[in-house]
Amino acid sequence: MNRIRSAAIAAMVAVGMLAAIPANAAAPVYHEYVALGDSWTADVFTTFPPTTQFTPLDCAQSVTDYPHEVAGALGISNFRDASCGSATTVSLTQPQTAALGGVNPPQFDRLTPTTDLVTLGMGGNDIGLAGDIEGCLNLLPNLGLGTPAPLGGYCKDKLAPKGGVDSVAVAITATAPKIATALAQIHQRSPHARILLVNYLAGLPANGKGCWPIVPVLDPDVAYLQAKFLQMNAMLAAVATASHVQLVDTYTPTLGHDVCEAPTVADVAGLIPLSVSNPLLLAFPFHPNGAGAAAQSEIVLDAVHHLP
Repeated sequence: MNRIRSAAIAAMVAVGMLAAIPANAAAPVYHEYVALGDSWTADVFTTFPPTTQFTPLDCAQSVTDYPHEVAGALGISNFRDASCGSATTVSLTQPQTAALGGVNPPQFDRLTPTTDLVTLGMGGNDIGLAGDIEGCLNLLPNLGLGTPAPLGGYCKDKLAPKGGVDSVAVAITATAPKIATALAQIHQRSPHARILLVNYLAGLPANGKGCWPIVPVLDPDVAYLQAKFLQMNAMLAAVATASHVQLVDTYTPTLGHDVCEAPTVADVAGLIPLSVSNPLLLAFPFHPNGAGAAAQSEIVLDAVHHLP
């Protein structure tokens, strides 16, 4: 929470948020906060060992994830963080068996009729974006020796073949009604809750240029994955608008802090974390690091403080 993105956040607030609030409006007060989400909400392994206060050990939920930080900053003692690594929208209504066999109850079980604040950060695992990124890892690029790169072709040509179907785009489209249904179900369970849908921070270079070998994905595949990342966030924004739910944009304020930036600048860890010696940078590969979790916390907290 001590990392200040003053320029980006102040501009966002000044242009979009404060204008909608009367000068004499008091900051809203909440008493029961429930956080729902996947590994980018749980901020997996940004602290170690993972907390088991609300979820099994193998959910890898960090005590410094943005839900914990926001709850602490708001002084909310009645707080439950259901977020878990690898969670999908199915995990909202059904138990999730985590990597080591631990079982996270349905995340919706934490909601009550008196819950008055809910954040939801989810969608990437329904789309399968993490697996797509892993499938694009290429440790042996074309070095000018006539070897196909990567090993027979770019992964984008498999995910979106010319003249064929863009499988990731299809998955993004198919995930939209799942998120919309989840938001409606949250409202049914907690009818008085303010619901915030949190998107995904800027994990990949905005210009689509990679940084092989630090992140061993070739530039054409980085550009494709970045385009899909933007499409995913656009889908979440559209669902939020259609569902009359506030979107929290963590992407725009974190531009320039992607996985290819220096370890002291990046908000997302690379394939090989260069951060073991720095707790602020500890993280799981291709997930928010400690700095990213702090940025998420600041942005979500700011959104909570200001009504849309």
